[in-house]
Amino acid sequence: MANGVWHTGYGIEINLSLPDLGHPNRPDLLREITASVSERDPQLLECLAHHDKRECLSESGGKSPWMFIRRGRVGGRRPLVASHLPITHKATPEESAQHKATKERVVATAGRYGLDAEAEVPVANRRSVSDAVVTGPAGLRVGWEIQYHHLSPSSVHRRSVSAMENGITPLWVAKDRTASLIDRAPWARVDDMPWRDIAGGKEMVIRGGYRHLEVWKCVPSSERHCLVSEGAGHCGAIHADWFVPALCLPERKPVLIEDLVLRSATGESVPVYVPSRGSGRAGRHMWVSAADRARWEEIVDEKTPLPTTPVEEDDDVITFAEQEIDRSCRAGEDSWSVSDARPLRDLAEPTGGFTLPRLPPQRPSASTRITPVERAAASAALGCPPWELGLCAGCTQMMRRYGPNAAMYCNVCRATLNGR
Repeated sequence: MANGVWHTGYGIEINLSLPDLGHPNRPDLLREITASVSERDPQLLECLAHHDKRECLSESGGKSPWMFIRRGRVGGRRPLVASHLPITHKATPEESAQHKATKERVVATAGRYGLDAEAEVPVANRRSVSDAVVTGPAGLRVGWEIQYHHLSPSSVHRRSVSAMENGITPLWVAKDRTASLIDRAPWARVDDMPWRDIAGGKEMVIRGGYRHLEVWKCVPSSERHCLVSEGAGHCGAIHADWFVPALCLPERKPVLIEDLVLRSATGESVPVYVPSRGSGRAGRHMWVSAADRARWEEIVDEKTPLPTTPVEEDDDVITFAEQEIDRSCRAGEDSWSVSDARPLRDLAEPTGGFTLPRLPPQRPSASTRITPVERAAASAALGCPPWELGLCAGCTQMMRRYGPNAAMYCNVCRATLNGR
């Protein structure tokens, strides 16, 4: 993997292992050379061996001497690497057939539901093209991006923002749990299926990217673990978190690609972004029901829009080894296989959720007041309408105080009173 490249525009040699690339007087140089090839002159960056009129192995290997810059993955480091054009990864015939079959299935599904759908739709003055755009009855447009091979996080973000600026909600489809597009934009993951099964209508389950909101009170009788206490403890607070269908209690039915085509276009399913709380991940993108998103926003008392500026994760940070430039041609090492394996990004584990603090016990009645956020969370956790909520006469925790099957004391207080 080459750590140096020649800039044909400026006539300079660039050392990719240095933080300033060897040119401290050019602060925008990194942004310029890492831009998508579609947005710059394809012959901007040249193999050093070719520039020095030495042997360039690309000329005998079916590639050109012109280069692009990517982030490698070697021994836990993320160095900048120069690789030969024309493309980062050439899709195999099977991948191309999978891509075509999935795109056609999305368009055909939309047609069966009476939705408008069009394939290969130009976006932003034809600088990018959506694989398929499905338009709902209220004019909501969803741009399906079938991405079955690697695409850089910056490209995913750039194309997603371009779609949003043109009134299209992006929906990226992956088949690999390590795909870098996961959690960079609204996404869904399907199984790696033969194209004939996709075209033939075999069930395509959304394995990742779609979640349901669950809210529960953290008491010993709860089937879920506490989000803040270690071990099997219970804190008495109300927790809310997002779960894939298989981990919901009770387990939810899986979402099929046909379901997502319809629901995303009608607004029944919507994208939501949940910022990370304390991990190296910037946040989680997911598709959820509109009702779940509204309830989540009410519980956390905020609305978090989809990011329109890149949010770096720990794994995105570039590593600069500050080495001498290797001027030999490394065309034979351009394959992605020379890098360390990419980590799993589609993790079924909860997101970290949100915890509504437990109310202090025995508050004076004059100051006792349930806030809208507390009321929304308790209503979801206890499974009753907000107007049936009240405070336990013993511990002043929120409970189902009014309506059918109501009581003056919560279960804990009743057990204590009965034990006397």
